[in-house]
Amino acid sequence: MKRLPLYWKIIIGMIAGIVFAILMLQVNNGVQFIVNWIKPFGTIFINLLKLIAVPLILASLIKGISDLKDISKLSKMGFRTIGFYLFTTVFAVSLGLLIANFIKPGNAVSEDTRTEMLATYGQDVEKQKEQAQQQKQTGPLKFVEDIVPDNIFNAATSNSRMLQVIFFALFLGISMILLPEKNTKPFKDFFDSTNDIILKMIDIIMMAAPFGVFALIAALVAESPSVELFKALGIYALTVVLGLSILLFIFYPLLVYLFTGRNPIKFLKQISAAQLLAFSTSSSAATLPVTMEVAEKNVGVDNEVTSFVLPIGATINMDGTSLYQAVAAIFIAQAFGMDLTLGAQLGIILTATLASIGSAAVPGAGMVMLIIVLTQAGIPEAGLALIFAVDRPLDMLRTAANVTSDCSIATIIAKSLGKLEAR
Repeated sequence: MKRLPLYWKIIIGMIAGIVFAILMLQVNNGVQFIVNWIKPFGTIFINLLKLIAVPLILASLIKGISDLKDISKLSKMGFRTIGFYLFTTVFAVSLGLLIANFIKPGNAVSEDTRTEMLATYGQDVEKQKEQAQQQKQTGPLKFVEDIVPDNIFNAATSNSRMLQVIFFALFLGISMILLPEKNTKPFKDFFDSTNDIILKMIDIIMMAAPFGVFALIAALVAESPSVELFKALGIYALTVVLGLSILLFIFYPLLVYLFTGRNPIKFLKQISAAQLLAFSTSSSAATLPVTMEVAEKNVGVDNEVTSFVLPIGATINMDGTSLYQAVAAIFIAQAFGMDLTLGAQLGIILTATLASIGSAAVPGAGMVMLIIVLTQAGIPEAGLALIFAVDRPLDMLRTAANVTSDCSIATIIAKSLGKLEAR
């Protein structure tokens, strides 16, 4: 009997989580039951994925770079990767601005709704503003400075320092290439073996994916704000969803088709497990193990490419977040009756692109970076309260867009280097 594909199991888990939460909302203390007895299993599932993120990046990057045996191959792959990531990010921001200016979602916000939301989410805004203020007080080269760790063991203790781990792995892998193979073989064999073990751990963890997704979705539905607030933000949410849908189902598949000749529908089906998991966890970093697995096993991208392109993408390539920041900035400006100039909107493109690079690959990080975008454009930061109510479900969808972008670019890079197998 043919086994049910993983993406179908995840879909079933998502649907079951929604139905279960809706039923529990009709029961006294049903929400409390989900929070106390169901949500912890979702948290455990995310923690398991985060648990292996740093070891996976270290082992896969070191293995992938040392397998190249030629530093010129690394530089070629690196320039192409960064170039494509910047291109898709700028496109995403520009698309967000275009759609938001056309639909004008902020014009639908009434004075009463604006006042209600500012009162409801005002405290959350203050917390985000404090974090953003710390970010703004740093120098212009702070981002570059933070890439280089002063202690690799300290860097490896937090998934928010993923760029530092990547830097160390790149530095170590390049050093291995520059030494005679006989000197590095025992060390390389260790990381090759470690990589195989981590991949097996991923297989084991993914056996629990449907149950983890069930718990995450059930908790999300149970903890959602009131229906009235969702209605007030419906046009804004639909604007973001429209932009992300264009990225997910038109832009990325078209890129893959143009550069690799792959069937777009088949490609989306091949990476669907990673997309659904990204949607459930709202974390590119937590989804990274599965993203690498589907890219290699389903799409046919060589391990040399996935181990380099995907960890970097999960850290700096945030197309979905960039589009959301552009739409959110225009929405808040319109809600406050502001008319942004062309110069201010061009500034949003630049700031959102840079902010997406500096944004951590964890849930909610885009909200902190959005304040920097708003400040640069002269938009009141308090307007952030207007979008808090629907941020969580939109965060899920934009994370799916981020992961889709990573897979698409990895496939394109692999094709350009002759590292893409037929599937």
